[in-house]
Amino acid sequence: MSVYRDVSATISVHGLVKVYRSRRRRLRALDGVDLEVGPGEVFGLLGPNGAGKTTLVKIVLGLTRPTEGAVRIRGANPDHASARLKVGYLPEGHRFPGYLSGVAALRLFGRLAGVTEGVLDSRIPELLDLVGLADRGCDRIGRYSKGMTQRLGLAAALIDRPEVLLLDEPTDGVDPVGRRHIRDVLLAERERGTSILVNSHLLSEVERTCGRVAILDRGRVVREAAIDELTRGGLRFRVRAEGGVVEPATPVPGVGLTRCNGYLDVEAESLDALNALLDALRRDGRLLTEVTPLGSDLEDVFVKLVGGGQPPTPRAAGGGAQ
Repeated sequence: MSVYRDVSATISVHGLVKVYRSRRRRLRALDGVDLEVGPGEVFGLLGPNGAGKTTLVKIVLGLTRPTEGAVRIRGANPDHASARLKVGYLPEGHRFPGYLSGVAALRLFGRLAGVTEGVLDSRIPELLDLVGLADRGCDRIGRYSKGMTQRLGLAAALIDRPEVLLLDEPTDGVDPVGRRHIRDVLLAERERGTSILVNSHLLSEVERTCGRVAILDRGRVVREAAIDELTRGGLRFRVRAEGGVVEPATPVPGVGLTRCNGYLDVEAESLDALNALLDALRRDGRLLTEVTPLGSDLEDVFVKLVGGGQPPTPRAAGGGAQ
């Protein structure tokens, strides 16, 4: 019997194994995956191609069955139709009939979801405005760009106000304005209490929208943590001074210094050592203009975990990849 860590979790995955078999080979797509997504949480699912992300999403949706392990969505087995009520899904590379208008497509999906005509009359304009398509709803989808089609797909996934939202590459092919629309929608859904699982390769967007992530590699979770925990730096700092900065006249124990384009990259053994360095620079007559903690962006962490183990490039903590 599986023991769940959080009975309030909207999505619970424990000991999940999926093995595909053919006459010639046996592929272990998932190998003991554990994760949970709580109410009002945006959770990122990351990994290289072939890591098992799409397989995991299909199992959560009940589209395929696990070889081993247990999955619960809204407390129920995804094999049961009741578990899939109030679940929105945006698949990667989705298609709409090009002859339909955006309004007609949303009405079709709303009817399939059991939404009444009266509710759809108000819900469709609301969603088109939400995703930035208010002025294009009556246009044929065949005239939409890829980014517009992607935003329409998100609107379709939201048609019946889902409690769970599963998104597979939601910003694929979307321009910066469209990505902003999608990001704002996800953050608004989070505030509404929706549980959101995002599978994406666009790590800068994941870093801006997700609270926690799981990084998969070869079917296993190699790291699960909050974004802040993953990108937090150690005792490394960028120090600048007016007119440029150089090492202090008297060496300071407990700090390593590297000069980089007019600033010092400082690695300190302790905060006391850092402050001793700053005091020494002031004694040398330096007017300090910046002392910034250094961290790593999510892409650096991802590459380190699954792409060869190269050390991450430092960045100013609190900043995001652009």
